[in-house]
Amino acid sequence: MMNLDGVPRAFKVVRTDRELEMGRVDEALRAAGGQVVLLPDGTPETVLAREVADADLLLMCYARISADVIAAATRLRAIVKYGVGIDAIDIDAARRRGIPVVNVPAYAEETVAEGAFMLLMALLKRVKPIQQAMQGEGWIWPEARWLAHDLAGRTLGLVGCGRIGRSMARMAAGFRMRVLAFDPHVPPEGWPTGVERCESLAAMLPRCDAVSVHCVLNAQTRHLLGARELAWLPPAAVLVNVSRGEIVDEAALVQALQAGRLGGAGLDVYGQEPLARSGHPLSPLYEMGNVILWPHLTFYTHEAMRRLEDETLARCAEALRGEPVTVHSGDPRLRAQTQGVRFVD
Repeated sequence: MMNLDGVPRAFKVVRTDRELEMGRVDEALRAAGGQVVLLPDGTPETVLAREVADADLLLMCYARISADVIAAATRLRAIVKYGVGIDAIDIDAARRRGIPVVNVPAYAEETVAEGAFMLLMALLKRVKPIQQAMQGEGWIWPEARWLAHDLAGRTLGLVGCGRIGRSMARMAAGFRMRVLAFDPHVPPEGWPTGVERCESLAAMLPRCDAVSVHCVLNAQTRHLLGARELAWLPPAAVLVNVSRGEIVDEAALVQALQAGRLGGAGLDVYGQEPLARSGHPLSPLYEMGNVILWPHLTFYTHEAMRRLEDETLARCAEALRGEPVTVHSGDPRLRAQTQGVRFVD
């Protein structure tokens, strides 16, 4: 169990998104003397604001942490995102209040890349329709409708070439795929070997047999892949997104798939979560044989969860002891903080 020596013997922690079980974290904080309040997905903002009013720590994964919630907190020492993406947190509001915000950026780099590659392989090998046919019929014969694709010799385009994108590139290269990438934030001198740099999506997407999304969600990347960009892809190309749903214009994606202008999609993230078979903007995707829907679980392995819990507890211990909270992320929104943090590359 993580060492929490030196923390106050009485403190309050609010953890949102209790559906994502973090048993070791909850147990360790309680054992150290903490009151741990677990809130479910969809907790109203007023309830969250009431609970954080006297909390020392706020742990969140998916819940929106608004300026109003932050304003209600009178003694908050840190907001710890137990995960990577920080787009749901009003970081400017936290910075104005001097409340450090920290995430856990590196716990699942290879894990999520493996999940993306799994979706890519499943799409190109037609796993979903073949498995459905086997379940329904018991056996199928080699007819043209079951023809799949080799990965070797095909071209993968990466939207984002950070940690996870680079892991994806290594896996693709191992299957002798050609790898292209677009990432304006990576300088040429820091570009990974074996990945062809593309100056724009317009230069990359028409050349791709598959595209995998690996960039953060911010004002610049929201709907980065819209109707125009999807139309640049060849009609048989497939799209994989394990990053954030809103990086893709999901309405345009549904239209492209329904019209047969894309070969398929493998999705682990959605602009509105949880997904649902009916009443959701993406509900039509359930019926498509060329679409694989994953429940935002590409990160969810024994090994990654242990790393996540260890890092989350380490950040909690720092904040509770009154020490600067360690920021491992290079995200400029986190690096702009000036109070209560220390930066480690």
